[in-house]
Amino acid sequence: MRRFAAPLQLYVSRVTPSISHGYPLGKVWLPLSIVESHRWGSTSSGGSEQESNRPNFSNVSSPSTSIKSSKKTLSRPESPPLDWDENPDLNISAFSQLPSSNFGYNQHMIINDEFKEALRQILWKFRAPIRYAFAYGSGVFPQSGSSNSDTSPLHPNPSPAISKVQKGKGKMIDFIFGVSYTQHWHSLNLQEHRDHYSAIGSLGSSFVSRVQDQWGAGVYFNPYITVNGTLIKYGVVNLDTLCRDLSEWDTLYLAGRLQKPVKILRDDPRVRLANQVNLISALRTALLLLPPSFTEQELYGTIAGISYLGDPRMSLPAENPDKVLNIVKYQLPNFRRLYSPLIENLPNVAYNDPACSLPEWAEDPSTNAVLAQDMDPIKRGNMVRRLPKSFREKLYFQYQSKFQIPQLEFNKMLENSNDEDPTRVKRKQGGEFEQRVAADDHKSLNKEVKVVIRKTIAWPSASQSIKGLVTAGVSRSWRYAKEKIEKNRVGRKNK
Repeated sequence: MRRFAAPLQLYVSRVTPSISHGYPLGKVWLPLSIVESHRWGSTSSGGSEQESNRPNFSNVSSPSTSIKSSKKTLSRPESPPLDWDENPDLNISAFSQLPSSNFGYNQHMIINDEFKEALRQILWKFRAPIRYAFAYGSGVFPQSGSSNSDTSPLHPNPSPAISKVQKGKGKMIDFIFGVSYTQHWHSLNLQEHRDHYSAIGSLGSSFVSRVQDQWGAGVYFNPYITVNGTLIKYGVVNLDTLCRDLSEWDTLYLAGRLQKPVKILRDDPRVRLANQVNLISALRTALLLLPPSFTEQELYGTIAGISYLGDPRMSLPAENPDKVLNIVKYQLPNFRRLYSPLIENLPNVAYNDPACSLPEWAEDPSTNAVLAQDMDPIKRGNMVRRLPKSFREKLYFQYQSKFQIPQLEFNKMLENSNDEDPTRVKRKQGGEFEQRVAADDHKSLNKEVKVVIRKTIAWPSASQSIKGLVTAGVSRSWRYAKEKIEKNRVGRKNK
C-alpha cells in the first residue's frame, strides 16, 4: 500500500508528527493528560482515581505550539508494538502492563471540563465500587442539530454544565458501570438506592445478579433514575463479561456501544486493552465490507452500523431510522480520534486524499477524506484470521455451508488453524480457507458477514430488551418504549 502513504505522510509532518506511531500528538491529537489534565488510572474500591498511574511525558511539542505542564515536563509517548493485538494478556491488573505507556489514549474523548466533572459527580453518588464507567448516547454526544422531541426540560434540577451542553433540552444520560463482583455490588446498591430497582429488588441481590448475568447480554439496566438533579439510565456489567464481549464478540452488545465515541469516566487497564482489540476488530470487519476506495463517512457509518444490524429495535418503529447517519455526521472528529491511530496500525489501508495535507483537517467536520485499501486476498485473509474468536468461528461455519466443505475436512482445517496458544510467537496468518473467504465476490462477502453479525446480535439484544421489562418495571419500560417510538416518528417526519 505504499502508493497511498504520501498524502498521509504530508499530514503527519505538518499536523501530527507522531501519528505514524499510532498515537497522534500536537494540535489535533493531543493526549488528554495534557489537554484535560486527566488522571489516568484504575479506581479503588471506593472509586477514587490513582495518581500513580498517570503517564510520564517530557518535552511534548507540535509544529505550531509548545505545551508545558505545571507539574512536570512532558515528552512524546512511546509507540506500542505493531503486533500488540496478537496475544493480548487480558489478565493484567495495572496500566504499566499495557503494551505502551500511552496505549489506548484514542479511546478518551475530549468534552467540556465542567460537563465532565458533572458526570463524574454522578458516579460519586454510588458507594458500591465502580471499577470502570463510561457515559454515552445523545445525552453526551449530539446526534442531531435539533429535535422537536426534546423541547421540554427532562432533568428535575441539572447542573448548569449539563443544561449548557444539552442546550436546555432534556436528554437522559446513559452510563455503563463495570463492576468486579456482581452480587456484592447489587447488595451495596440495594441498601443505598432501593428506589432504583423494580419489584425484583425485593428478592435480594442474589436474584438480581442472576438476572443480570444469566439473561440477555449480561447487563442490568436501571432507567429513569434521578441523581444530582439529573435523569440517568445506568447499566451494570461484570468486568469479565465486558472484557469477553470486547475481545471475542460473543454478543456484540457492549462491544458495539464502545465501537462508537463514549466518554470514559473511570478507566481500567484490562478493559482498555480489550476495547482496543474491539476497535481494531471493528475496523477490520468494516474493511471486509467496504470496496477498494471509500470515504470516512462510509467507514465510520459501517462501523457504527455493526451493532444495529441485528438490533430488533431497528426493524420495529422503536428507533430513529437515521440513527447511524446522525451519529457519524455529528461526531466525525471523535470517530477520527478513535480510529485514525488504528488505521495507521494496519498495513493494508491508508488515507488517500489531498485534503489530509491541510492543517487542522482532522478537526474539520466538513472534511470527508477518502481512504483506500489493498484488496490482496492474502492480506485480507489475514484480517479474517484476526477477527474476534467467537465471531470468526461463526463466519467459518457460514462459509463451510456455502463452500459445502465436508464436516471431517472442516474440523481438521479448524484444528490446524487453531493457534490461540498464548506462548505462540508466530503471527496469526490466514490460510487457504481464510484467503478463499476474503477473495469471495464483494457482494457475497458483504452478505455473509452481515448474516453473522445479525446472528451474533439478534438474540442477546432481543432477550436483553425482554429482560428490561422485568428489571425496569412496567411503567418505566412503557415510558422508554414511548420515547423510542416518538424518536422513530420524528426521524421519519424529518426525512
